[in-house]
Amino acid sequence: MKSLIKILLISLFVVSCSSNKSGDSKVNTDASYGYTEKNPIKVGGFSNGPANERSYLNSLSGPNGETINYERTGSCCAFETKNSPFSGGMLDVYAVTYEGKKDTVVLYLNMYDKASLKAPVGFKFK
Repeated sequence: MKSLIKILLISLFVVSCSSNKSGDSKVNTDASYGYTEKNPIKVGGFSNGPANERSYLNSLSGPNGETINYERTGSCCAFETKNSPFSGGMLDVYAVTYEGKKDTVVLYLNMYDKASLKAPVGFKFK
């Protein structure tokens, strides 16, 4: 019985260590995630919203670990949310690029609502 438990524990350890070494589970496979106003990145926390947005963006890198550069270009896209004292919010729009990237991408962030954070397609977490 002890041998069976040992084998199960070793198997569980090997499987958990070998799966997702690259951190790919933290990259959203939906190509619209963050790239459209209909599927923004929800960093949550109205009172800490701008700081949450910067923390999230600072945690991203290019696909090969490149340091990203970002600039908030404005707000858009009014929507209803119970997480705002005004019953509604606006998305923040960021222009994002990194060395070697030929074009600048636009990412939409929602500072009011919260969801599990992932990196958009083309980016990864540091």
